[in-house]
Amino acid sequence: MPIPSGAPAAPAVPHVPEAIHRRRWWILGVLMFSVLIVVLDNSILNVAVKTIASPAPTGIGATQSELEWAINSYTLVFAGLLFTAGLLGDRIGRKKVLLAGTLVFGLGSALAAFSASPGELITWRALMGFGAAFVMPATLAVLMNVFERDEQPRAIGIWAGSVGLGIAIGPITGGVLLEHFWWGSIFLVNVPVVVLALIAMAILVPDSRDPEPGKVDPLGVGLSIVGLVLLVYGIIRGGELADFTDTTVILAIAGGLLVLAGFVWHEKRSSHPAIDITYFRKPAFSAAVAAIALVFFALMGVTFFSAFYLQSVRGYSALQSGLLILPLAAAQMVFAPRARLVVDRFGARAVCTAGMLLVAAGLASFALFDAGTPVWVMCLVFFVQGTGMAHIMPPVTVAVMQALPREKAGSGSAINNTFRQVGGALGIAVLGSVLSTVYRGDIEGHLGAVPAGVRDVAGESIEATLGVAEKLGPVAGKPLVAAVNDAFISAMHVTALGSAAVALIGAVVVGLFLPGRPPAATEAPEEVRPPAEQLTR
Repeated sequence: MPIPSGAPAAPAVPHVPEAIHRRRWWILGVLMFSVLIVVLDNSILNVAVKTIASPAPTGIGATQSELEWAINSYTLVFAGLLFTAGLLGDRIGRKKVLLAGTLVFGLGSALAAFSASPGELITWRALMGFGAAFVMPATLAVLMNVFERDEQPRAIGIWAGSVGLGIAIGPITGGVLLEHFWWGSIFLVNVPVVVLALIAMAILVPDSRDPEPGKVDPLGVGLSIVGLVLLVYGIIRGGELADFTDTTVILAIAGGLLVLAGFVWHEKRSSHPAIDITYFRKPAFSAAVAAIALVFFALMGVTFFSAFYLQSVRGYSALQSGLLILPLAAAQMVFAPRARLVVDRFGARAVCTAGMLLVAAGLASFALFDAGTPVWVMCLVFFVQGTGMAHIMPPVTVAVMQALPREKAGSGSAINNTFRQVGGALGIAVLGSVLSTVYRGDIEGHLGAVPAGVRDVAGESIEATLGVAEKLGPVAGKPLVAAVNDAFISAMHVTALGSAAVALIGAVVVGLFLPGRPPAATEAPEEVRPPAEQLTR
């Protein structure tokens, strides 16, 4: 019998025990702290690349290729293990996985701080990626299990806002540390944060797991790890060589795609799949994960070269560069927690499409930058980018996470983060190779005064060329410095337009496939069902 229009709908049965529900906001604070650790590290590293590239004792003399691997070794391990980490959390308990991942991340940070060579730094960054792979899926999975469904969009918005906080704190903290201490302090600062996070997790965060995880799918798990590692390695290698036609690159990418195709084939036919592939048949789910990948593809490449633009071309210090990124972080912190209100009014499709267009506009603006662009213009562009991101990430994350049952929250979070990491790795590799190729082509004609023995090295990157110009002396090196700035800005313009084009593709995807605003009359309360899983202290 239909319910009379004047009668209130029956309230949904609570899924969260009352004791946990009362402290849910404290738990969210701890989860934000955990996310902050991971984001803080990467945002600090972005402002430190120039210092690490400097010769000892200032840095460790890392080449551009080694700098990329210092970033990408983390990404490679992180992306390769995300899916497995999410499944493991669903099976043995998300709190256990969160604690273990945080501990490993802290250990890797301490070891990275005292790296004596680029090779050591790359190794310990990989260990940090191992720990982070178990942190990120667990935070979002715990969130989904301590908040009722109607509060989840708000909680996810606040969770996403913590990313903006990390983006703000990271560069500023990194700048302060680099001005007063040695470069390793940017990693050592993670250790006290990890200690505080571990104590708070142990006290406040409840444990949760899938009550009926079913049989283990070792073949599916193995295929996911091998496929993702091969794919991400091929992407990174192609960016390093600035050549995606190299045999090693083609073999790695093709092998990764082939293994992942085998993973999908196996999951579709398995009686106990690691992930239900049928979720990808839902247009909203697939569009959401595609949007995550595309927006991070566009942004990560720009983030990588913007540090060199601000410090090498504009001459800003690491601290000043960090302060210039504040508008991007501030926009995310302000708008991400409120994105749900805009979605309620206009629908996810309109909000995410507008967000993607804002990101594209911000990225395209880099094509107008030169060596004298006013600071306020740069701040405005960063603010526009942050505003766009704040209206994309919360809605698409909600779409992914609410498409799966609560007991599979770890798997959903892993899918969300895997697409983000693969998209980011592609952005750094593809856009980085575009930047490198255009820069080399422009600077080669200006290296006539450089000794033949170092000419190839001088053309490798902006830092390498500026290093050679400095050795030539202030008189002989001045024309080369001017040519360097022109070549890099030209390469940045091309790369920025490419990244903006990718963001526009993202706008088309979400505009076509994300759901619009449902009519108020058809909105129904959450399905009444008994609690899906047990949460324990």
